[in-house]
Amino acid sequence: MNELNVGAIVSAVQKNCHISDAQFAGDLTLCTFLLKMRELYRWEHDIPLTRDMPKSEVGDWMNERERLWETVEAADFEALPLANTRVDPFEVEAANRHLAPHGLVYSGGFGRSCKPHFFLANLDRQETREGFQVFVAGCEFARDLDAPPGMMLDHSIFVRTESLKRWLWEKYEEWRWNRRNEAMGRAVACHGFERDEAAALEAMTRTETESVILHELGEARVGEVLGEPWAALLAAVMRSRAEIVVRAVRDLYADCLSTLPGLLERDDPAAIHFFFANFVGMRRKLFPELATAYRRWLASGNTDTLRAVAAAGLARWSAQSAEFLDLHARLGDAAGGEIEDWLERAAAAD
Repeated sequence: MNELNVGAIVSAVQKNCHISDAQFAGDLTLCTFLLKMRELYRWEHDIPLTRDMPKSEVGDWMNERERLWETVEAADFEALPLANTRVDPFEVEAANRHLAPHGLVYSGGFGRSCKPHFFLANLDRQETREGFQVFVAGCEFARDLDAPPGMMLDHSIFVRTESLKRWLWEKYEEWRWNRRNEAMGRAVACHGFERDEAAALEAMTRTETESVILHELGEARVGEVLGEPWAALLAAVMRSRAEIVVRAVRDLYADCLSTLPGLLERDDPAAIHFFFANFVGMRRKLFPELATAYRRWLASGNTDTLRAVAAAGLARWSAQSAEFLDLHARLGDAAGGEIEDWLERAAAAD
């Protein structure tokens, strides 16, 4: 097996992360930008989640980072220097053929607003699920400003447990401050945060790793059904309220296809509570019947209603996705306005 220069690979991936951040950080609202920068500082300086960060040092680091971005904003993304070859940073499958045997995992793709995302991490495990490769990443060596816990690229699913743990801690802290999210309170109680926060966070991370895999499998399977026309639809409604609707409908489709059936099959109350703790925003607005089914499950312990509503939702959101695709095929960029009108009619009907 040819030896890898891991330091050189980390350097190349991190440089690409800096380039991406330099080009897209300006698209964020100030509040979101500051939150993401604080967490990036925490990651870079290996500060425990339970410890406060020094405000003055964070401010100085942010100024330095912005100066760094100015030097790389116009740079081209760098190829990965793998053993005896160089691989384009978006050739993820080729990169992982070299990296996985060395216990590493890499991803380079595009997220919301077409922002490039890159990361390099230890590979905790790799498996095949329903024809898709699943990579579960551990300690991360390079990352950009955004660090989504789960990502799907081609026929590969990536779960970033370090990012997932950080996100779960944020959800726990948010609940601890106001305690208004009753479903989150139930999930917290199931994992025993009041006894040992660190152990509970580890347990929640293990539980939610499987939940992320279930959702990403749903996304992958839905993607096979909707195909390239869905990407064209998203591009047409980018940065509009219609984009929020379109993404929510696809998420509901994926959840009714994979996430909810998988959670109910696992019969893990903590995972079900956490799903509904995060069943908010546009998804809840579009599908209030699911929240009602959750309350019935709480009262009875019987999952039949949840299963029935999820099954009905699968048919409903599959059909709605097809309707949105038809709108885009007929109207092109004007489909966004029709989708927003559809949302208003749906809200009025409720």
